[in-house]
Amino acid sequence: MALDLEEQEQLAGLKAWWKDHGGNIVLVVVAAAIAFSGWQGWRWYQMQQASEASALYETLLKAVEAGDAKAVRDSGGTLVESYPARLQASMGALAQARFYFDRGDLKSAKAQLQWVVERSPADAFRDLARLRLGMLLLDEKAYDAALAQLEPAPAAPFAAQYAALKGDVLVAKQQSAQAAAAYRVALEKAAKDDAAFVESVRMRLEALGG
Repeated sequence: MALDLEEQEQLAGLKAWWKDHGGNIVLVVVAAAIAFSGWQGWRWYQMQQASEASALYETLLKAVEAGDAKAVRDSGGTLVESYPARLQASMGALAQARFYFDRGDLKSAKAQLQWVVERSPADAFRDLARLRLGMLLLDEKAYDAALAQLEPAPAAPFAAQYAALKGDVLVAKQQSAQAAAAYRVALEKAAKDDAAFVESVRMRLEALGG
């Protein structure tokens, strides 16, 4: 009988505890279920976005290869407008920039590179876009604008090319001493196994008497 009484007391205590806290427990369980469901939905959404962006990028590359300007514009436009945060959008904009550059449409090429500089989520793509934009601006004799693109320090893999291009711009501005200093930095930062680049920079430096 004592055992039955003890069990009854425990049951009564459990009921009272549940009355006080049961609602909160249900809320926690429901919230956890919703969070898990939301995470699964978000994961599916991300996979879907990646798949669609990849498909558009492949379409863009085929259009570039075929020289189909309309298809390049259509697929590239959709890619950067609908999936700007995906890396495929940055890759697509770089591909478009090269496509337009090869056809002498420098205005469109610069617009694509500027998009990457301003919108790409990847530092490496932004650094590459700034380097290519600097080259175009040098060709247009927009020397100060070119130097402005090269001013923010890039990641290490681009440091030598940035310094070499800075040297080229300074040569064009007839600032030989500064150009020579930039070429020396390029040689210092260059990969030792990149013989062609090293030789090219060395020749430019020697042409300045350095």
